[in-house]
Amino acid sequence: MKKVILVVMDGMGITDKKEGNAFLNAYTPNLDYLMQKYPHTLIHAHGTYVGLPSDEDMGNSEVGHNALGCGQIYSQGAKLVNESINDKSLFKGSTWVKLTQNTIDHDSTLHFIGLLSDGNVHSNIYHLFSMLEEAKKSGVKHVRIHVLLDGRDVEEKSSPKYIKMLEDKLNELNDDNFDALIASGGGRMFITMDRYEANWDMVKRGYETHVLGLSRGFSSALEAIKTYQTEEDATDQNMPSFVILKDGEPVGKMHDYDSVIFFNFRGDRALEISRMFDDPHFDKFDVKDMPKVLYAGMLQYDADLKIPENYLLESPDIKNTLTEQLSKYNITEYAISETQKYGHVTYFWNGNKIGKISDKLETYDEIDSDNISFDLKPEMKAKIITDKTIEAIKSDKYQFIRLNYPNGDMVGHTGNYEATIKACETVDASIGRLMAAIMCEEDATMIILADHGNAEEMLGSDNKTPKTSHTTNPVPFIIYTKDKSIKIKDGDFGLANVASTITDLFNVEKHESWLESIIKKD
Repeated sequence: MKKVILVVMDGMGITDKKEGNAFLNAYTPNLDYLMQKYPHTLIHAHGTYVGLPSDEDMGNSEVGHNALGCGQIYSQGAKLVNESINDKSLFKGSTWVKLTQNTIDHDSTLHFIGLLSDGNVHSNIYHLFSMLEEAKKSGVKHVRIHVLLDGRDVEEKSSPKYIKMLEDKLNELNDDNFDALIASGGGRMFITMDRYEANWDMVKRGYETHVLGLSRGFSSALEAIKTYQTEEDATDQNMPSFVILKDGEPVGKMHDYDSVIFFNFRGDRALEISRMFDDPHFDKFDVKDMPKVLYAGMLQYDADLKIPENYLLESPDIKNTLTEQLSKYNITEYAISETQKYGHVTYFWNGNKIGKISDKLETYDEIDSDNISFDLKPEMKAKIITDKTIEAIKSDKYQFIRLNYPNGDMVGHTGNYEATIKACETVDASIGRLMAAIMCEEDATMIILADHGNAEEMLGSDNKTPKTSHTTNPVPFIIYTKDKSIKIKDGDFGLANVASTITDLFNVEKHESWLESIIKKD
């Protein structure tokens, strides 16, 4: 049986710079051997190669797995929103009109919740600015902004810069007919932005803070940030929640007939807060005090489950995925990762679709992630993922196997350099075990790559401050095979070229819409 195993080393890019390079400075004998002895190249995993606005935009796991799984490039995330703002279609849409008119009719408040940075991974502060300007033009009188601090896709203590940018914009817009204020906030890994149901307490804290105004009070967001930095040495992403008070009362508590926009465009960390607002049967925690608000997301974060019901923009309609193509040839598939990246090898891989393309041909395996800071256990669940992958290879049930090792990305996001070295070494050791298993197979090929960079660049521009964000560096692409006829083509390749590479290895047709394969056979 012909088998193809695809290994995604999440967040492990390539750069020659040694200082702060956890990937390069880790002990990785297996990857070193592979890059000496087997066909390999560097491919792109950022910017226009994955559908983002420009090549200055770092890649991310979501658009990366979209591109890997569909073989094409779609306008994604920030690019999609940019286009809709530039042509004003966002503001002409029925949802924008409905939300703004709701606040005008009831003299109520328009609330914005979202990640306050220009990281361009989950959100962009300039999208918020455009919506604030348009809200004023639309006749909205009262606006409150609930800021989620980043420190993950941007420098770890950069939030004061973004708060000042927002306050300057509000000062520019505010007048006798327009009253906009920062109302609440907290770090993205402490409040609101949980994903994959890993920690509903984060969402509960968001509910209490943004909706009910129940959190520690401060006179300004900058005062809150400086206080938490002093008292707890808190970084932005882990900043405790806060509310802004005036005369002892929260300035942004939500009320009946208010409108709410969650302005993040990326779906994974927007789904749970959207369920809280939208689902009349929500039972993850008590929301009996939830006011009757009109809620919308930037996009519909889950089109199959229709979450949320109201949204400003249509998500890209990703068609003709690799799984659909392989299913035509009855090729069986096995997908595995731990909770933090499980959705990437399933939902994002299959074009943002919940469920399987074929119940008969696909098997999914989720390994529960630990609910701790990942630098405390940089090996994460790599051993279990590897054990189960080897079992899947030996079972002869599956022809195409894909797995994601989250270590380089999730530990890299903590900013802990030494822990990230251990994370990279864990991934290398795991690949070594897979190599041994594959060499026992008659006809198996392993592709090893990354979906974006992170672990290879862990120092900020000052070469002192920890860098926790993704990068624009290229990523490795390695073919481990007994077939000596397989060569790497000359060309400028990205993640979207991988789907046709996989169909080439299976000797089946690629879809006509896909980009070309990275390999050739002599």
